[in-house]
Amino acid sequence: GKMAAVLERSFIEICGFERETLHRFREVTVDLGVSALPGGVKFPDSAGAFHYGESGKLLSVTSNRFIHWCTSGDSVQLLEQSLDTNLLNNAVRLRLSQCSVLPGGVHIQETLNNVVILVSTNQSVHRLLLPHPSRMYRSDLVTELHMQSVFTDVGKLSLQDAAHSAVIPGSLSPSTGTAWLSQSGEAHYALAAPAGGIVVLSLPPHGTQGSVSVVELKRSSMMRRFSGWMPTAIRGDQSPSDRALSLAVRELEEDCFIFALCQDHKLRMWSFTEQACVLEADMLDYMPACKGVKRNPGNGHRLRLAFSPNTGLCLCVYLAVPQRGQFTVLQLVAAGNQRYSLEHISSLFTTQETLVDFSLTPTDIWGVWVDESNAAVVKYINFEDNSAGQWNQVFVQPPPEEEVHIGADQDPRETYLEVLFSPLRFTASAIVKALQIFRRGSERISDLSWDSLKKEVTVAVETELQSSVTEFEFSQEDYRQLQVEFWSRFYACCLQYQESLSEPLGLTVSPNTHMACLLKKGFVSFLLPCFAVDHLYLSYDEYLFSEEETPLTDEPEVGRDVLQLVQCLRLVSDAVSGEMAYEMEKALEHLQSPERAAELVLENIDNVIEDIQNKLQDIRNPLAAMMVLLREMDLETDLEVGGDGHLTPGASVNTRISLSQLYGSSSAVSVVCQAVCHMTMTRALFCRDLLILQKLYLRFGDNVFLGGGSQLLQLQQDLIPRCSGLLSSYYLLKHISQSLASSVPMDIIPQTVVELFYQTVGRKLIISQMYSQQQQGSSLLLWTHSISNVVNLLAQLLWPSNPGFQFPECLMANCQYTQLQEYVRLIGPWCQVNIGSCRFMLGQCYLANGEGQKALQCFQEAATEVEKEDFLLRLTGSEDEDAASTPRLQYYNKVLRLLEDVGLPELVIQLASLAITEAASDINSQAALWTRIFKHHLDLGHNAEAYEALTQNPDCSMQLDCLRQLVVVLCERSQLQDLVQFSYVNLHDQVVGIIESRARSLDLLSHNYYELLYAFHINRHNYRKAGTVMFELGMRLGREVRTRLGLQKQVNCYLAALNCLRLIRPEYAWIVQPAAGATYERPGASPKRNSDGEFSSEPVKRQVDILELKDLEKEYILSRSRLTLAQHHPPSAAIAGSASPVEMVSLLVQTGLFDSALSVCQTFNLNLTSVFEGLTFKCIKLQFGGEETQNEAWSWLAANQLSSVVNTKESSATDEAWRLLSSYLELHPSSNGEHHRCVINKLLSHAVPLPDWLISSYKGVDAASLLRLYLNFDLLDAAAELVLEYIDALLGRGHQYFGIERPLSATSSSVWLPYTSIDQLLQTLNETQTNSSMYNKVRDKLADYHRLVEQTTKRRLATR
Repeated sequence: GKMAAVLERSFIEICGFERETLHRFREVTVDLGVSALPGGVKFPDSAGAFHYGESGKLLSVTSNRFIHWCTSGDSVQLLEQSLDTNLLNNAVRLRLSQCSVLPGGVHIQETLNNVVILVSTNQSVHRLLLPHPSRMYRSDLVTELHMQSVFTDVGKLSLQDAAHSAVIPGSLSPSTGTAWLSQSGEAHYALAAPAGGIVVLSLPPHGTQGSVSVVELKRSSMMRRFSGWMPTAIRGDQSPSDRALSLAVRELEEDCFIFALCQDHKLRMWSFTEQACVLEADMLDYMPACKGVKRNPGNGHRLRLAFSPNTGLCLCVYLAVPQRGQFTVLQLVAAGNQRYSLEHISSLFTTQETLVDFSLTPTDIWGVWVDESNAAVVKYINFEDNSAGQWNQVFVQPPPEEEVHIGADQDPRETYLEVLFSPLRFTASAIVKALQIFRRGSERISDLSWDSLKKEVTVAVETELQSSVTEFEFSQEDYRQLQVEFWSRFYACCLQYQESLSEPLGLTVSPNTHMACLLKKGFVSFLLPCFAVDHLYLSYDEYLFSEEETPLTDEPEVGRDVLQLVQCLRLVSDAVSGEMAYEMEKALEHLQSPERAAELVLENIDNVIEDIQNKLQDIRNPLAAMMVLLREMDLETDLEVGGDGHLTPGASVNTRISLSQLYGSSSAVSVVCQAVCHMTMTRALFCRDLLILQKLYLRFGDNVFLGGGSQLLQLQQDLIPRCSGLLSSYYLLKHISQSLASSVPMDIIPQTVVELFYQTVGRKLIISQMYSQQQQGSSLLLWTHSISNVVNLLAQLLWPSNPGFQFPECLMANCQYTQLQEYVRLIGPWCQVNIGSCRFMLGQCYLANGEGQKALQCFQEAATEVEKEDFLLRLTGSEDEDAASTPRLQYYNKVLRLLEDVGLPELVIQLASLAITEAASDINSQAALWTRIFKHHLDLGHNAEAYEALTQNPDCSMQLDCLRQLVVVLCERSQLQDLVQFSYVNLHDQVVGIIESRARSLDLLSHNYYELLYAFHINRHNYRKAGTVMFELGMRLGREVRTRLGLQKQVNCYLAALNCLRLIRPEYAWIVQPAAGATYERPGASPKRNSDGEFSSEPVKRQVDILELKDLEKEYILSRSRLTLAQHHPPSAAIAGSASPVEMVSLLVQTGLFDSALSVCQTFNLNLTSVFEGLTFKCIKLQFGGEETQNEAWSWLAANQLSSVVNTKESSATDEAWRLLSSYLELHPSSNGEHHRCVINKLLSHAVPLPDWLISSYKGVDAASLLRLYLNFDLLDAAAELVLEYIDALLGRGHQYFGIERPLSATSSSVWLPYTSIDQLLQTLNETQTNSSMYNKVRDKLADYHRLVEQTTKRRLATR
């Protein structure tokens, strides 16, 4: 595995435009009441930066943190930035009314508790005291992604107060200045007086009383002892030749030294404590051939200091001399006794004209210039060991191209938007400003998101276009031309603003992390070390053609060949026209062969082939050189970047937290990802040109430049395919690094999918990889070393031929479906790694877009790769359920769940059916798959298919579960026909069991499982079972459903049960009486314990009752009478359901349903007395009741069938009731007149006179009983009358009325009299005086009777 890429000494500028549309600068205005100075002096804009002392420490709250500023006129814009965390409220714009900020007029210093900003203007000085970050966050362990900036509370400072600001006294109008904070906390401002000399203003330490003090440093105060070596030309006279052009300050030991580079090219060093000049040196002494320079005032001279413990204090003086600017590096040497001298270290020359700014570090000078076309030029040089005086290149970003190339097949609007909103070319502020101009400044543009800004731009340009159109119709071509015209106008506007914002103002290099930044008017760009390969491709011609060696190889000869080869590539690159470059891009985008495209390009560059041929002659071993380049560009590695992504276990919590934030801020995200983008763009071009060159070699054949045929073969079969593959890979990386991300819910909105990946996944992997490789956390923050490492590792993570699959996973996790589809499309034809994983991802994209069938196709294609690919193995390995036997089956399970989540049952069925063929040997998996198929068929209403799947299931318990579900679902859907008609081979008993247990466990009225079971048995001609089911339902209805509806159903159930039994041969027409309520076996109940979990007592052996047809009929009649009762008297439905026959009779009698009551009595052989008593009572009530009682009576009378007797006169209800009673007595004779007796008893007990018909009918049945009844109720007269009549009857007068067949005679059989009763009567009559006549009558009649008996007896005896 290859590790870090080879770096060159050059750097590349990465702008790192952020996604934020605008930095929100808070305005703070300070007005000290001064008025503008006459003459309106204008200082140039300037910029600078301050790096925290601990910015290079991993465990510090200020790691990778700095403040930068730029000044313009009266304002200072300050911005605090960090590469590790996002700082909130980090931008402030300080407006100092009527003042101009001096060049070098901003100075920032930190103390233990504060960050102090000192600002000098031409009229005032200011001090801002801000809290130090380490004081704002007590703990070093800051875990938030966002932190407050030191500027958060800047609005709360009263900057007008004397503690913060002071007006410069007098008419001093300084032209430059510097400032410092002393050990004691005083703020000192050294200002260059226009008339020469330096004025130092001092503000007392913050929080102490005191006024501004002023010290003037003038040459007259130089100590006399120096006058011996002072040049007489300037001794004593106060000419402005000593006007300071550039000031710098350094505190050394107890003193503070102010260095002034003056207009007379001299460097003077003042001691602030001594208030004297302690050193003066002429800078022209270090300049060769300086004639003529002396007389020119050196207005462009600059001075910078750098201090390091090793070298002490170094000064660098830049002498701005036309055509030969020079940097002189000097070292300050203390000669003891307050005497100092300068030691010359190095002089460095530059041909560049306009120096904007330069920065001095203990080893290097970094300079930024602008050239004739106003573009930035940046270089740096090591001033210690540089014999050749060769500056190192820094490749600055060129401005966006002037013209946008629009292919014939491209839409102008789309193309322009793509260029404008690509992450590399324009800052949001340039686009916003252009938009304001385009809209003619009609409204302020608020803080828009990147997406909404895009929409606004589109609307603005299209609106402008529409308003310019006068004709209603024009051709497609004309419209296209118009589009191009308006979009290019908007584009030109953006270019103008981008150019203005890109104007370089300064340069800063962090002394701690060595991070170099270019400070521009509108943004900061970062300088990253350049990879050696990229360096070769980007090098400026004069450098490229003079280079002797390259770090890509240790062998000097191969190195020379590589350089020669790159020079040939430069010629190829220059020859490829924009048109051809576009064609080549298009070929890659449309997945055409890169080699074929290269051949087409080759045909179009014939004009330079001769030059290239001449160059090629210098390359001795072209294949070795190509291999070096290809090897260096190939990012394939067998190391898994970041391993498992966990930070090294050895790291402390603090370290882990710090690492978790390293390079995590939005600025760092932008920089890293744009660096990857630049690298891939550069290398894509490199590979493109190399491929064209390789094709050219092929065209020349083996004899010209290649040493024989074997080399040609190697070129053709190895190097060209490798180069072509690299080109495709880099094109892919270039594409994704510019591919905008769809919106994701994140704190920092990533702009591209690569930023999204770096933010969410990549950074953690990369940082942990870097940390594990080097244990010293300090070098982690060394910019030059670490940032290129991050970029390279990120590119490796994205490299499609590496085994890691984190990038597509991240896209999927963040719903970037379109981008993921495009990614898979682009790698499809040539990438042989993770093929199955890519198919799987594509399938998920299709699912998200609702294209299920395509998704299924992809999932099936991925299945073949499951065992081979890490991602798919991990995907299937995470299953918690009983793992299927093979990874492939686990994979199928995963996909099936995916399809289920999306709700595509048809596809689940399809895939599960396919998976079953794979699971031939695995019964468990088969069962699970069949269950799945069953479930989805059932859900879809495919009942037959669901049943089919159920029968296929090899696992009995699962089969039973499915069966249960089938029954329940079809019942709920009322698809009972299907349910009954399935054949249920080998499952018959289970179905019956399931339906029975459902029937018994559910509410009777809401579910019709009993009817279903009945239908099921009838369908199979099992009539006895059907009858049993209906009978059981009837029983339960009686118990549980106490309503008229329930009783109606009960009647129907018993009828159905009767029907069933009548269909069977008589000897088999019986059923087993179903058990009562709670004694059903609960399915799955413990045989030993009851429902409370207690051990149940010994099981009671229950007797089985057999019910025959007649028993059922009885039940039927009983239930019918219950229904009749409920129909006539609804409230009684609640009690009738479970009433026994006896209870039923009394209920019916109460309600007046005498027919039904009689019917029940007869069925169950019950005594009818209660019926007669009841009816008699009703008659009595009627007889004595009023009108209302009569009316009510008709309703119950109507319910009993009266034997129709033609009756002419209208009879009353009372008459009808009596009639009913008499008809019953007739219809239901009793053996001994029992019914009459009870009726009469009832009547007499209520003192109701007996109707004649009743007396006469009972006389015929049992006169003796009637007599006893009369006696019982003291009806003596009636009793006497009866005795008389009876005796008469015996004697032959009216015997037929008493049911006496033959009266007393010698021939007839014997007759008798109820003597006891008669004696009783006589006794009573005798006792009461009132009845004496009756007594006599009876006695006489008896005497007659006895006489006759005697005669008859005698006759009888005589006849014997």
